[in-house]
Amino acid sequence: MTKQTPENPVKKSAKASRTSSSKKTTLPPKMPPPEMQQTGMPPPESMTPENAGNQSYESEIKRMIRVDHAGEYGAVRIYEGQLAVLGESEHAPALRHMLEQEHGHLAQFNALLAERRVRPSALSPVWHAAAYALGAVTAAMGSRTAMACTVAVEDVIDEHYAEQEKTLDLIGQSPADKKLRRTISRFRAEEAEHRDEALRREAEKAPLYPVVSSGIKAVSRLAIWLSKRI
Repeated sequence: MTKQTPENPVKKSAKASRTSSSKKTTLPPKMPPPEMQQTGMPPPESMTPENAGNQSYESEIKRMIRVDHAGEYGAVRIYEGQLAVLGESEHAPALRHMLEQEHGHLAQFNALLAERRVRPSALSPVWHAAAYALGAVTAAMGSRTAMACTVAVEDVIDEHYAEQEKTLDLIGQSPADKKLRRTISRFRAEEAEHRDEALRREAEKAPLYPVVSSGIKAVSRLAIWLSKRI
C-alpha cells in the first residue's frame, strides 16, 4: 500500500490565499465629482503635480486659453461694430471704455497663446466677421438693443468664466495655472461691470428683449462650444 505524503502546510496556505484572491469582487470605478463630470476632466487625484504634464491636463488648459482668446476677440469685434453705428451717440464713451478693457483682455490671451504654446481657434476669421456684424446690427436696432446684446453676451461669459474658475480650483497646480486663475477672475469682474453698465443704460427696455437676449445667449454658447474644439 502506497503511503501518502502529507501536504506542506505553507503551500496549502498559499494555495488557499490564491483561491481567495481569485474570488474577490471587482469594485466599480470611482466616479469623479460633479464638477469634473460637467467639465469632462479626469478626477482630481489624476491631476497631481507629479503628473500635471499629462495629455488630458494639458489639453484642458489649452482649450481654456483657446476659447477665452476667441471670446475676447469676439468681444472686441462686437464693440467695434457697435461703435461704428453709435460712435457719435451719448453711449460712445461707455462703449469705448468697454472696448479698451476688451483689448486688454485680448492682449493678455495673445500672450498666453505664445507662452503656453496654444494654437488659436481655426474659427477666428468667422468670429471676426460674425461678431462685428452682431455688434453693428444690434446697434442699428437702437442703443437699447445694443445694450441688450452686451448684457446677453456678458451673462454667458460670466457663466463660462465661473466654470473655468471651478475647474482651475480642482486641477490648477502650477504657478502658471494659478496666474491664469487670477487673470480669469479679474476679467470676469470687468465683464460683469460691462453687463451692469448696459443694464443701467436700459438694456431691458429694448424691443423684444427676452427674444433678443435668448437668441444672443444661444449663439454665444454655441460659439464657446465650437471654439473649444476647432
